[in-house]
Amino acid sequence: MTTARAALLERIIGEVALNGLADRSLRDIAVATGTSHRMVLYHFGDRAGLVSAIVGAVESDQRETLVRMAATAESAEELILALWHHVCSEELRPFVRLFFECVGLTGGVGLTDPWLDVADRVTEMIGSDFDADRIRLGVAVTRGLLIDVLATGSSDAATRSLETFVEMWRASE
Repeated sequence: MTTARAALLERIIGEVALNGLADRSLRDIAVATGTSHRMVLYHFGDRAGLVSAIVGAVESDQRETLVRMAATAESAEELILALWHHVCSEELRPFVRLFFECVGLTGGVGLTDPWLDVADRVTEMIGSDFDADRIRLGVAVTRGLLIDVLATGSSDAATRSLETFVEMWRASE
């Protein structure tokens, strides 16, 4: 990714995380981020290209965070809970909301496979066995609970549910 494209994407992500994406034109987003509609089209092609780039960047950042956390985690359970506390933090909620908004706009095709790819590496890092079905289930549960956090504005109940899920995960090994 070119430096100019990466910088523009970063500004756009910050803007639409705060002010939404679905009901806004590319022109509005361009003006709000200090660029032109033409530059947005040049770098992303069209609205679908921009949305795809946003989802890719947000998800990539979270997968990189997972790898960093895995370097110090002592177990899969510890890693799952650490990542959960990170993604459901107040600071990241605008980006979580943006992620789901983008999923709604794109249909969410191909969003789980990159997590399976990184999970294969991460499970090796923490000395755990890779099981694609269990990882896919964990991603789905986490995303569902993040929707609950966004809907309620609180992570308390969702965190208890995730902790229950982790206990069930551990017991099923």
